[in-house]
Amino acid sequence: MATPMPTAGRGLAASAVAVPSRLFHAFVSHPTLLFLAALTVILFRPPDLPMYEMDRIAVLALTYFVAVRALLRRERFRIFDPVSLPLLGLVVLALCRALSQPYDAQNWSVFAAKWLVPFLFFHIAGEIFTDNASLRKFEIFCWIALAYLGLIAVFFLLGWTSLIFPHFILDESLGIHADRARGPFLQAVANGVALNLLALVALDSFRRRRLPRLLAASFFLLLPFAILATKTRAVWLSFALSVSALAIVSNTRRIRRACIASLIVAGVGFSIAFAMTQDDRGFSDRFEEVSPVEFRMALDRAGWELFQERPVFGWSAGEVQAELERTVEGFHEEVFYFHNTFLEVAVSYGCVGVGLYLWLLIDMFMLARRRFAAEMYPRAGNFLDAGFRSLWPMLLIVYALNACFVVMNYQFVNGLVFALAGMLAAQDHRLKQGTKQSVALARANYWSFLQT
Repeated sequence: MATPMPTAGRGLAASAVAVPSRLFHAFVSHPTLLFLAALTVILFRPPDLPMYEMDRIAVLALTYFVAVRALLRRERFRIFDPVSLPLLGLVVLALCRALSQPYDAQNWSVFAAKWLVPFLFFHIAGEIFTDNASLRKFEIFCWIALAYLGLIAVFFLLGWTSLIFPHFILDESLGIHADRARGPFLQAVANGVALNLLALVALDSFRRRRLPRLLAASFFLLLPFAILATKTRAVWLSFALSVSALAIVSNTRRIRRACIASLIVAGVGFSIAFAMTQDDRGFSDRFEEVSPVEFRMALDRAGWELFQERPVFGWSAGEVQAELERTVEGFHEEVFYFHNTFLEVAVSYGCVGVGLYLWLLIDMFMLARRRFAAEMYPRAGNFLDAGFRSLWPMLLIVYALNACFVVMNYQFVNGLVFALAGMLAAQDHRLKQGTKQSVALARANYWSFLQT
């Protein structure tokens, strides 16, 4: 006769089964929170920080649970979207390049940050951010990220290092630009681009009167100083051009007023910062410094020569480094990096890669088109309404302009931009499907009427 299991043992066994099943159910049931959690992990996990590849684990977990959710709900993944095709082509090209040197961890890291994460986030965001509640969560996340990055940059500008969190941002042995406001990215350019893009999202929230007044006022005062603190000319240029252009061409009075106010605050902030750092010439040196420009011009000339030698499919990663060491004269670096995304794509993937990348950017710009009547978009006042699409090209211009000065290997920036693009593309897809169903229903009713 079998001995019955003690009560305590049965309770422990039940808990061992119930807890994992509840966690599994929570992850499958709340994909938006899982997405935002993955984006947060990416924000705080720079490439130079050893954290056991937490960002890769977060992305894989997000992909797995979203796939399980789709299978349980018998949903179809929308892979062959107009934006998906060139992005998928670039993923394949980058994968082949990484496989040519399978034991180089840096190549796989660049592949994931530059191509795989954007591809996954584009499709996942389009599948899970489908209602106003989920979109609102994403919008609030953007506000929180903007407030955090802005405060950290201003703390760095003022020298309040004790308030900077996490403290690895101050570690000079990690990343680059230790003398600038680089945030958790450990690169000032990545920090500046993220600030600019998140500011445009907050500006759209201000247009829709969804941004609380106190928070809006804080952003207007905080953001120009945070941008200045990056001490990066490309970031300064993109911020000035985007705000100035919106102040002139925007058809919304609230946006024009907000941009004019930001320009005034930026001018005052630069004057104050210039006066505060006049002794150490912290800001004026950024205008007068010419050696980085000469180095980048030498790299550009060498990269153009490499592209001309192999214009179709480009060079492998190992070959590029060897050729740059041979052709770049007057500069001696351990590793040479391009500072232009378009040139880097041309050298790495040739005309095929450049064509796919330009196709991708054009299709992303086309998301701003209002293909359907305005009343078919989400009700005015909600995130990603019809008015957001008029702001979308400026967001992409900021992204593309900075891509002319750096290689966009920034995982958080890419994830943010392609997530927004995926939401817009999915919105168009759903509206198109709804229109087709309405037309089919109307035709069916018409033929039924004729038959009767």
